[in-house]
Amino acid sequence: MEVKFNVATREDIAGIIALTNECFDENSSLDYAYKIFDETKDDSNNIYVVGKLDGKIIAHAKATVVITMYEEMNTFAVLNHVCVKSEYRRNNIATKMLDEITKLCLEKNVKELKLWSKFFRKAAHACYKNYGFVMDDAGFFSKKIGEGK
Repeated sequence: MEVKFNVATREDIAGIIALTNECFDENSSLDYAYKIFDETKDDSNNIYVVGKLDGKIIAHAKATVVITMYEEMNTFAVLNHVCVKSEYRRNNIATKMLDEITKLCLEKNVKELKLWSKFFRKAAHACYKNYGFVMDDAGFFSKKIGEGK
């Protein structure tokens, strides 16, 4: 199975949203996705990666590079929406996609990858641990502000 990985283009948005809505039981709209992609497409610190099999998107992940002025923290990337279409899982596709993301992040002098994943994604967590991710000593906190309250 030859999955091709590349940085996403605007033409990939519909496939990304269909996949992430399926994998995460979300309801993101295409209009919103196109709007945000268009607003951020020139920011090289927002990296959307897709994996395609026969031209169809079957894998996706988003990396956000965070550059800090703090030496110990340095430059890191936060990964989210790491997913592989269910019928293609257990074929090392996620590992190959993480390899691609790692390569892209190293080109940006990223020193550490951080990953956000929902608790219920136990199989994904096993993949991340096998890839070398470890659970940090801190939790991911969030607070809705503004109109999203």
